[in-house]
Amino acid sequence: MPETDVMVVGAGQAGLSSAYHLRSSGLDFAVLDADAAPGGAWQHRWPTLRMATVHGIFDLPGMHFTPPPPDEPAADALPAYFAAFENEFGIDVQRPVAVTAVRNADDGRLLVESDKGTWTTRALINATGTWTKPFMPYYPGQETFRGRQLHTAHYRGPAEFAGKRVVVVGGGTSAVQLLVEIADVAATTTWVTRRPPLFRDGPFTPDHGREVVAKVEARVRAGLPPGSIASATDLAWTPQLREARERGLLVRRPMFDRIVAGGVQWRDGATQDADVILWCTGFRPALDHLAPLRLRGPSGGIVMDGTRVVADPRIHLVGYGPSASTVGANRAGRAAVRELRALLAAPALA
Repeated sequence: MPETDVMVVGAGQAGLSSAYHLRSSGLDFAVLDADAAPGGAWQHRWPTLRMATVHGIFDLPGMHFTPPPPDEPAADALPAYFAAFENEFGIDVQRPVAVTAVRNADDGRLLVESDKGTWTTRALINATGTWTKPFMPYYPGQETFRGRQLHTAHYRGPAEFAGKRVVVVGGGTSAVQLLVEIADVAATTTWVTRRPPLFRDGPFTPDHGREVVAKVEARVRAGLPPGSIASATDLAWTPQLREARERGLLVRRPMFDRIVAGGVQWRDGATQDADVILWCTGFRPALDHLAPLRLRGPSGGIVMDGTRVVADPRIHLVGYGPSASTVGANRAGRAAVRELRALLAAPALA
């Protein structure tokens, strides 16, 4: 059974940042990733997501990201950057390896079980993100809908919605981006959100960014489910969205109360016919493999101090909660390695 000091699970931005800092830590480490190729979740984004509409990308540590042409698909540009990073710094990612469970071993170490065997490790950095856990809420009557339902994670472009009546659910950036794309080909589009969306004029300032991160950090310190950075961030008035507003595409309706066979229905009895419901309702952290460790508290979340799990300091969650952004993941990777280096140097864990 292979052994290591630190196991990194996931090779997206958070995992690669952690691996970069582990290289100079003096600790042995291994990196496992479930995907067959570099790129993290970016390789799975829809083909029509171009670099012009991607949120700001923060450099991986030690390697500048040169922005490609605005019309280049993000699913091509970012995986190429991640692959170059792995090659430049000699980060040996073992893939595809799907981690199925992490358990306590009898000797105080951790057992990392996967479809390619089991490793033992003294500590673990979990960097599995959220892409594999799309969230679709349940509404009464959902099973009676005669049309198609899909999530952002399954969206492959607007062509398949040509001539369809489409209801787009969600108030985040992905929802409005897909709404605008689909409107060019759909028979009708209807946009619904639980809360009125907030649009922001002007740049996304560092102060605003810190406020958003602080909100999410307060939740994880209290042991609550983290929510997402995106859900706490206002929508920016991009040229694309200003044009969409002029075209009348950003007319938001409140959330419907139930789903019927031919569409959706509000409490007052009003209905909207639909062939497709597109759920742009976010993701949840992909942490099922950590369930044997029983890290969740009574409030449904994992109590965190920075990246460290308070209940088990051997476990660090990078790219979780407040570090679920490109700049946050970089800083979190460095912090997690610094703490684990100190922890594993302690006599009881040496």
